[in-house]
Amino acid sequence: MKNLPKVSRLLFCGLLFMLLSTTSSWAQDKTFTLAQAIDYALQNKGAVQNAKVDIEIAKARVGEVRAIGLPQVSAGVDYSNNLAIQRVFLPAAFLGDPTPGAVVAVPFGTKHSNSIALNGSQLLFDGSYLLGLKAAQVYTQLSEKALKQTEIQVADAVTRAYYSILITDARAALVDQNLIRLDSMLRETRILNKNGFVEKIDVDRLSVTRNNLQSERDKLRSLQELGVNLLKFQMGMPQTQPITLAGSIQEVIVASEHQTATSDYANRIEYSLLNTNQELATLNLRNSKAGYYPRLVLTGRYGGNTASDDFGDMFDKNSYFQFAGIGLGLQIPVFDGFAKKYKIQQNKLALQKIEVGRKDLEQAIDLQVVQANTSVKNARIQLDAQEENRELAQEVLRVARVKYREGVGSSIEVLNAETSLKEAETNYFSALYDLVISQVDLRLANGTLLTQ
Repeated sequence: MKNLPKVSRLLFCGLLFMLLSTTSSWAQDKTFTLAQAIDYALQNKGAVQNAKVDIEIAKARVGEVRAIGLPQVSAGVDYSNNLAIQRVFLPAAFLGDPTPGAVVAVPFGTKHSNSIALNGSQLLFDGSYLLGLKAAQVYTQLSEKALKQTEIQVADAVTRAYYSILITDARAALVDQNLIRLDSMLRETRILNKNGFVEKIDVDRLSVTRNNLQSERDKLRSLQELGVNLLKFQMGMPQTQPITLAGSIQEVIVASEHQTATSDYANRIEYSLLNTNQELATLNLRNSKAGYYPRLVLTGRYGGNTASDDFGDMFDKNSYFQFAGIGLGLQIPVFDGFAKKYKIQQNKLALQKIEVGRKDLEQAIDLQVVQANTSVKNARIQLDAQEENRELAQEVLRVARVKYREGVGSSIEVLNAETSLKEAETNYFSALYDLVISQVDLRLANGTLLTQ
């Protein structure tokens, strides 16, 4: 009994440790790197899920086409109740009536009749069948490539939203630092004003600048919230679920150094889709030509039938007579009003359009590669220039503040330096955003966005 409190404390500590561990794991689950955010989107985004469903539909289509070449079997029951039995007119002499020219109406049939049959057929040869089966399989490949294209589009949207948040976070952090610096200066100025060293207008000017900076920080806070909401939408994540991002925008820039785009068409999903569409168009052309081939089908039928004036005999298996038959059906196309001829002509023209589209796509990819390389190069130049301008503006502000403290400068000079620094920082982050987005465009041009 004396050890009970100690045991209880041990149990409590163990439970607390487990709870903290679980809480820590939950927190980790809510922290996403860019790769993790993309993986989450590829699992949860509705467009990706629908594209995966399209693949299953295409596979089911292959099974449907394959079923045409398998045996087709059906069973049927055909019952008739002859409410008014048809009569056949016969010469009366057949019934022993000697009257010349006399005829009698004799009932021909029974009141009830029934037949039970099993029908089957097997396709032996059809030029369009094998081509249709192959086309269905190619259609599945097309659906798989469409899924890849959707995944790239989702990854692109997630990447842009993710980077936008990182840039906004970096801007917000810098504004926070500026607010701290400005608050410190405002406190010093108020003390100086209280002691009679500066005028009240200097305090007011700094207060206005501080209020404007706080307003900018509030706007950035709203942008951060909107950016996170946009990222959740692009990821297919509920808006109510918390999320934090790992890494910084500077790491993104370093990781993307020395990348260039090349015109490697094989890496582009658009080019692969075009090749698959060309294969489908070629199969459609061959299928149209196969319409001139004959079609051979094996058929068979087995069953039994009966007839009686008594309905109860329909259920007597001994009253049924068997029948069976097997046959071949050969269908030879002779003339269809040139329908197949014009269909073949359409298929050939469709292939021509695909070839024209291929040249346009190749030119578009080449242009996109040139633009991506140029954009990245110019963005790097602009970022370096704006970073230098920001450093210079910081130095100008530092000197202006020192001069102001030593009484050889004015508050207007400090405020002008603050304004110049703010403008330089705005230009810097604008250039930073251009560089990050140009790097995303470069990976799209390379066809390597999902392999990063």
